[in-house]
Amino acid sequence: MTAGGDGLGATAGSAASVIRVTEAVYSELISMAKGPVESAAVLLARVDDEGTATQIVVTAVHPVPEYAYHVRTDRSLEVSSDGYMPALAAAETQGAVAIWVHTHPGDGAKVAPSRHDLQVNSELLPVFALRSSPAAYGWMVLGHQDGHLSFTGALEFENGAAHPVTRMSVVGARFQRIVAQDNRDRPAGREESGHEANLPDLFDRNIRALGTEVQKVINDLTLAVVGAGGTGSAVAEQLVRLGARHIVLIDPDTLSASNTTRVYGSTPADVGRHKVDVLADHLARIAPDLDVRTVVGSITKQSVARLLAEADVVFGCTDDNAGRLRLSRLPYYYLIPVIDCGIKLDSDTDDIISGIFGRVTIVYPGTACLLCRDRVDTAMADAEVRTAEEHGKLMKEGYAPALPGVEPALVPFTTMTAAWAVSEFLERLIGYGEDPSPSELLMLIHERRISGNAQRPTVGHYCDPDTDLEYDRDMFLGMNWSL
Repeated sequence: MTAGGDGLGATAGSAASVIRVTEAVYSELISMAKGPVESAAVLLARVDDEGTATQIVVTAVHPVPEYAYHVRTDRSLEVSSDGYMPALAAAETQGAVAIWVHTHPGDGAKVAPSRHDLQVNSELLPVFALRSSPAAYGWMVLGHQDGHLSFTGALEFENGAAHPVTRMSVVGARFQRIVAQDNRDRPAGREESGHEANLPDLFDRNIRALGTEVQKVINDLTLAVVGAGGTGSAVAEQLVRLGARHIVLIDPDTLSASNTTRVYGSTPADVGRHKVDVLADHLARIAPDLDVRTVVGSITKQSVARLLAEADVVFGCTDDNAGRLRLSRLPYYYLIPVIDCGIKLDSDTDDIISGIFGRVTIVYPGTACLLCRDRVDTAMADAEVRTAEEHGKLMKEGYAPALPGVEPALVPFTTMTAAWAVSEFLERLIGYGEDPSPSELLMLIHERRISGNAQRPTVGHYCDPDTDLEYDRDMFLGMNWSL
């Protein structure tokens, strides 16, 4: 098989795909792309096509071994079947999709597939589809420009359908978003990093601090906020004022009178309305061009939790353990970072504040999950998803903890925690802080003190990079779900 020559445009597909990789995988890909001669590899990936965009989560890279190259120059390569058959065997065993990847060397090289590349794709499609699950053939052409990865790619099927890979998300201590070189069919208003965009003058002060490219990325990201209370509403408002224009708000509750002391955009007239609707109306007044999706529901329900798989970053602003238990798994199964917030006020017997504690945890592959950090009470999480009747019975028998009552809360401290969460989001896009960055911030507000830590995953746990996650399409995030 050979590759090289003049580039041709990729075949348009019926649906878009997003490919998600860790920083370690990205390092392997950019190293290949920067090589002086063409290189090839097979990526193994899990594919989820439940949402509006197909999610391709890369789990492994199998470089073509040196002995399998018959021809290898800066313009072409020829590889024997020994170069990819072991990876196909692994794909079949793991129930994964195999993706053929090769490079076009040279800074600024075009990465549209050449005529030879298209011929190779047609030859490999039935071979790869036979061993892949679902039965599909993935391909990517890689290059680099100014030290950054560029690519085109698609997921193709034997019936002729093709899902072009429109962007790549790189998740680690820094968050990157790379747009496919041939992605010319972006929805109006969703300008991506690396493309020209006319940003409104209202972002002038932002751009002076962040730069134009980061502002474009913020404008385009889809950000989910789980919990629309005091912390969640403050997070959402800050994100929109920063320029985020694609927001998903998830919360099952209606606004109470006491919520109006903390929930941004709420008034006494809103009492009884769903929190997500109150917040969405408020955000739309700030940004009339906002694309906001409201979901009245809990992420303890699979149908609601699945919506998070299409987000670029998720902010956890819920105070329930059951929700955190599910959020904790998202970065490892879907390579979607979670920025989880917590706030706790202690008071003495006279109901006077004695301690104010805030927490922001950035969860991504390579860091400890919320369980390993003891940020989730699993017994309480189990109790929270039971019916009141079931829980009452188990409490009487001594098998379940009592659910907490109404906790104290004050707007300056929920807002302060939200601001730290949004600040960490910016830091992951820009990299203005210390390196390496802490993956958790602990705020002792009453002592005017803040500290950071960077806990590693527990060996053998699902957050351990060396753990092979079992993937079952019927068990989202590897969990059992209530109907």
